Amino acid sequence: MMENCINCEENTRKYKCSKCEAPYCSVACYKEHKDSPQCVRNILELKKEENAFQEEPTLHVPFTTDDTVPAEKLQQLETNQNLLNLLHNPHLRSLLQQIDVAINAQSAMTAAMQEPLFVEFANACLEVVEPMTEQEKAEIDLCS
Repeated sequence: MMENCINCEENTRKYKCSKCEAPYCSVACYKEHKDSPQCVRNILELKKEENAFQEEPTLHVPFTTDDTVPAEKLQQLETNQNLLNLLHNPHLRSLLQQIDVAINAQSAMTAAMQEPLFVEFANACLEVVEPMTEQEKAEIDLCS
């Protein structure tokens, strides 16, 4: 498909701008176009589109269940020093990455739960989002 040059609009397209992909016909037209506001505007529009595509989607919970963790509790995970210390371990980070990309997340979680380090991490997360009551702690002490 032939297009008109972005600059002179008379010649057919031979090349495209490396910044905004606009068609141009000659070096002279390219030189004039690359410094034009139109080229800059296209660059900004492309960057906006790229950023919009790269942003993580907002997670909306359609309905809450007994297992739904409140957002405030999830935010506490970011600043928990015990979790931050555990995440310095490259083996733990590797396990988390494997779970993240696993085709079957359930089996990846089951395998990870065989690793004492991952169990420690999971327990630290649970302690933040759902701390044990004094009665539960006492029951664990009795069983130990």
